[in-house]
Amino acid sequence: MPIYEYGCRDCRKRSSVFVRSMSTAVKATCEHCGSAKMVRLISRVAVGRSSSGSPDDFDESMLADVDENDPRSMAKFARRMRDEMGEDLGPDFDQAIEQMEAGEMPDDDGPGGGDFPMMD
Repeated sequence: MPIYEYGCRDCRKRSSVFVRSMSTAVKATCEHCGSAKMVRLISRVAVGRSSSGSPDDFDESMLADVDENDPRSMAKFARRMRDEMGEDLGPDFDQAIEQMEAGEMPDDDGPGGGDFPMMD
């Protein structure tokens, strides 16, 4: 049972449409302005995960080849974790990875820097 995303040509906002069957014809209308001038968007695929995908089930063997003092090793691990999560973590994450691949640890004083700034 897919959820399709549509973009409104009038107000330029996104709307989601739940469809019971992929063979069902969809007449999408904008949930914001009511326009029928909609175009179907290509969106990310969401995959449901069981509880085995929870942080409690983290496989510690993934840390076996990680050297926390080597920025390149940390970059490789961070990329692998991002790929496992299937999330786009934004440009700050990508910039930090690039720094680590260049052999530098990201600045702890920058945005989101430090170990766990919200846990102090």
